[in-house]
This record gives sequence, C-alpha cells and structure tokens, in this order.
Amino acid sequence: MKQAVIILAGGFSKRFGQDKCLIELGGKPLILHVLGRVSSLVDERVVVASSNTSTEKLSKLLKTKAKVIVDKYEGQSPLIGALTGFESVDAEYSFLLPCDTPFVSAEIGALLLDLCINRSAVIPRWPNGYIEPLQAAYHTKSAKEAAETALNEGKRDLSSMINHLCGIRYVSTLVLQQLDQKLLTFFNINTSEDMKRVEYIFKKKKNELS
Repeated sequence: MKQAVIILAGGFSKRFGQDKCLIELGGKPLILHVLGRVSSLVDERVVVASSNTSTEKLSKLLKTKAKVIVDKYEGQSPLIGALTGFESVDAEYSFLLPCDTPFVSAEIGALLLDLCINRSAVIPRWPNGYIEPLQAAYHTKSAKEAAETALNEGKRDLSSMINHLCGIRYVSTLVLQQLDQKLLTFFNINTSEDMKRVEYIFKKKKNELS
C-alpha cells in the first residue's frame, strides 16, 4: 500500500513579496522544513506550484527530494492544487499539506494515514467544529473524483470536495494533543507577525536541543 505526501506550494505572496514556500527559516526555505518532516512517512513526494516560474525554482531547490508539478487548471486555489496533486500520484492514500507549516508533526501525519485505511478521508477537527482539510489524509482516488465534481460545479474550495466524500473520519484535536501538546503542527504563516512567532519558536526549540 503506497502513500504519498502532496504539498501545496501556492504562489507569490503579496504579504512577503515572494513565494511563501521559499521564505527562509533558520537559513532554510519553508518547503524544506515541511518536506523534511514528512518525507520518511511516504513513498511519493509531490510539490504542487501555481506557475511555471515557481516550478522551475522549486525543481532546482528540491532536485530529487520531490517531484514538482504545476497546477493543471486555471484559477489558483487549494482545491485546484489538491486535484493536481491527486492526479499525479500512484499512491492509494495521500497526506495533503500546505507549504507554510514548518512544525508539521510526522507522528500526526503517520496517525492520519494509518486511520485513513478503508476511509475516504481522515480530517482533524477542533472542538468548535472547525476542520483542517489542508492537513489531512485522503483516499487518493476518492478525493480526486470528489475534487473533479466540485470543480465541475464551479467550486474552488476544499469544503466542496469534502462534501462529495463518503466515509470520512474526523479526529479531534484534543486527541492529537497527545502527540503534539501545543498543536504547533497546524500553525501556518500568513503574516509577518506569524513569521516572527515562528522564528521565535524555532530558535527556542533549537536552544532546547543544544
């Protein structure tokens, strides 16, 4: 049973003035932090970029660490990136991730993939009902078909894909806290303030290990 990780690298970020996945943390681009944390879990590694320019940059950076592909459909969105990724892998199950979660937990990733066997998806869910579809495991074929249906309906969001999936298992973040006490796995970078916090956490973690 093959498993894959699909990382959505997005595109140019107006907040940061460059591709978010190439922003450096501790002297290393964010995409390498994410990929390095989950590579050992899977058989296939795919990074989905939103433009040919980003694809060229990422291909030079990642080399053989992952296959870099560009969105196949017009209109940049997580749904389009996910569908492109699902179509490009041979693995039965896929772990979908954004490129801006440098503290993604390999333990949580492994758990979600294990729980996904014989399910269409395993998605983390917060106590308030909010879900994390961009850090979830999917049965690749089922998710691809659901994403195609949503796209044909003119939808561009992952929630629309999820609405077409049957047999979803939701896992409470309260359970996942046993593996990641502060749930930093879900911390993503949207603003310069987020980046400052990530840098602080990164330095603190590095000091604790030294």
